[in-house]
Amino acid sequence: MPRPKDRIMKVLNSLKSAKTRDKNCRVVRRKGRVYVINKRNPRFKARQG
Repeated sequence: MPRPKDRIMKVLNSLKSAKTRDKNCRVVRRKGRVYVINKRNPRFKARQG
């Protein structure tokens, strides 16, 4: 079953580029992983580790 496009999270080696894509992006550490979250535009979600 295909997932909606805005729910997909990218897994990246470097989150520096993901952080600068939008001004609402935040870098957060949760459970030993680094996430980029964006409440205004969920398209920019990303995870490292």
